[in-house]
Amino acid sequence: MKIFSVKFEGSKIQSNQLFLYNFPEYAFIGRSNVGKSSLINWITNRRKLAKVSSTPGRTQFVNPFLINHKWYLIDLPGYGYSSICQNKKDQTQKLMMDYIFYRKNLVNIFLLIDSRICMQKLDLYFIQKLKIFQIHFCIVFTKTDKIHPMILNKNIDFCKNQIERILFSMPKYFKVSIKNRNGRDKIIQYIQNLNDIYKKNFTSKN
Repeated sequence: MKIFSVKFEGSKIQSNQLFLYNFPEYAFIGRSNVGKSSLINWITNRRKLAKVSSTPGRTQFVNPFLINHKWYLIDLPGYGYSSICQNKKDQTQKLMMDYIFYRKNLVNIFLLIDSRICMQKLDLYFIQKLKIFQIHFCIVFTKTDKIHPMILNKNIDFCKNQIERILFSMPKYFKVSIKNRNGRDKIIQYIQNLNDIYKKNFTSKN
């Protein structure tokens, strides 16, 4: 699948502003500073689509991007440390949770994990929530070019063990490196496969 069209449809600051189109949606989320914005820009082949910042917590809203007039890529706020005040942080987290746990068109969440740091308690807590609400997700290990391959494999094995304690099995995962240009095609193909399934299911219901 080639991405030829990307349209930003404006930041959503309240849950009642969320769009009503019957397009499949794919949300990207992770701890603050995990490399989410850079990954979104790389996947869409747009340098400045998502704002990249060294300051954690800059994404505060639900940011939808309509891709190829067929599906949405959703840039969600990160969880964890944030430079914003507590009141705004609470509002941001509520908006994020309302979207994730009650959005019917959400097909899959791409949960980003920094491969250098491995799993944190916040990651495991979030995964536990996804399990309770039966939200489909996969793992994206970011910044894989920044550590030695042996350490990378060791960190991924550690993560798998932690996740399997919660889910009993490891969900699909991707290893990405923007610098080495690894993993992008696999993620896009995965989205395409889910789009095909979504289209068949939607057609059968109508």
